[in-house]
Amino acid sequence: MARQPTSPNQLPSPAKAERGTVLIVTMLVLALLAMGVGSYLSLNLNTARQARHTYHSTASFHIAEAGAEEAVWSLNQGRSPEAWRDWTIRRPAAWRRFTGFDLGGGATGYVKVYVSDTNPAAGSKPLAVAEATVVSPGLPPSTRMLELTLGRRSYFANGIVARDSVKFAGRNVSIDSWNSDPDNDPGTAPVPYSAGVRNDRGSVATNAVENNAMLVNQANVWGYVATGGGVPEVGVNGSIRGADTPAGVQIDPARVSTDFASDLPVLSAPVDGTPIVTVGATLGIAGQTTKWRCQSIRLNGRDTLTILGNVILVLTNTVGSALEITGNASLIIPDGSSLTIYAEADIKIAGNGLANANSRPASCLIYGTGSDRSGQTIQIAGNGALKAAVYAPNAALQINGNGDVMGSLVGREVAFNGEASFHYDESLAEPAEDTPFKVTRWRELTGASDRARWQSVFSGW
Repeated sequence: MARQPTSPNQLPSPAKAERGTVLIVTMLVLALLAMGVGSYLSLNLNTARQARHTYHSTASFHIAEAGAEEAVWSLNQGRSPEAWRDWTIRRPAAWRRFTGFDLGGGATGYVKVYVSDTNPAAGSKPLAVAEATVVSPGLPPSTRMLELTLGRRSYFANGIVARDSVKFAGRNVSIDSWNSDPDNDPGTAPVPYSAGVRNDRGSVATNAVENNAMLVNQANVWGYVATGGGVPEVGVNGSIRGADTPAGVQIDPARVSTDFASDLPVLSAPVDGTPIVTVGATLGIAGQTTKWRCQSIRLNGRDTLTILGNVILVLTNTVGSALEITGNASLIIPDGSSLTIYAEADIKIAGNGLANANSRPASCLIYGTGSDRSGQTIQIAGNGALKAAVYAPNAALQINGNGDVMGSLVGREVAFNGEASFHYDESLAEPAEDTPFKVTRWRELTGASDRARWQSVFSGW
């Protein structure tokens, strides 16, 4: 049968209409999917950029810290030829740019460091400022800026400090403090220790976190006790108290802390000094500062060694004994003279021992320079009065006898094996002129006004 022609006014069949609708819907769905995928990709790209920017911001902060550490290192090298090598110096300031920080993905970093004073006077507080920048393709530069205020540190900021443990074995050990230089003026007469000037700041501390690291036992601490985390062990007759502690309280919680942490760097002995094979009856020149080098010193019988002037003594033995005083022998420091000892090997002071006629313990400084594996021991015994400050962070310090120890003690471990009394000289907390610098104030400069102060310093290099 012949097919009838379609009329011009005839509507499309239902099947054709459905196919058109499906096509339109499909196109709309695909458009929506494309928009969704585009938005998702855009979101991911923005998130990735933000993550990279955050990473670079953190990296620039750490680079700024590294630059600031370089400044502190150079300051602490003193007059060493290496101190300011490769720095640009225009007295008193110095500055340097450190480059070569590769963060991957084409990102690189650099830091500009400025030091306000390369040779600070006593008591001054130089500034170290570091501006670090990270540059990465497709991202704005990330810049962080740090400002550090530096000051001299003291090795004797506390009375007794141990890296590992403190132990008081005697039944009548007492710890307190006084200030031999209350007006902080070396030109005035020092104040000797007495019950009339006794203070309650006899601090005892350890970095260790174990409970048995601080054995107060039967000792009476008139001051403060601090640990790195452990609880001090106090016997039935022991105490931790102060002038403001209520009567009847054995352990004052306000005078006990468990968050103590102290950096105890090992010191290096001076490399110069006049070599001597042995010492005679005297060492030094009255009224002058002299420096000497000797393998070791042994005084026994009735030997005496009198220090004249300000003597710096480097004992070069690395094993065995560096200084040994036994029997009735004695090392005498007259009033007005001073002695500073550097020793890597063992020290043993017994008998009449160390006779320091000065009221200030700072007139006798003993620095133990032994390494962590050296096993250095420093033994001090006697029933008289010892006035000295000992800094030996890797040594075992043993205090034997029933005398008075005045000054400060820093060691790997500190043990009182007799009935000695310890009196911390608070004036030792004052920084010395030749001690390293530490950070006394640290802040990040984030505001425009804070950064503007250093804009001219960091521009152009």
